[in-house]
Amino acid sequence: MITKDSINSAYCFLHQKFRVYEYSTDEMQKDDIEFAISTYVDGMNEALYNELSKGRTEFLQSHQTFAADMQEAISFLEQQL
Repeated sequence: MITKDSINSAYCFLHQKFRVYEYSTDEMQKDDIEFAISTYVDGMNEALYNELSKGRTEFLQSHQTFAADMQEAISFLEQQL
């Protein structure tokens, strides 16, 4: 079950972290944000993650697709608010 609170919490966390990530020029800071998001995803509402990821096991977990995944997740969550 996906609650409005879980959507709101995920949106706030991802949005805040991505705003720092997208303007950062410090690769270590970006890596730290990727780690924080990965850790958050591991404990996030499972139903919500399944909706966000559309079955992709590496969603928000892969360095190569992280920025695009974040934009997709934030867009999806904004539509749910």
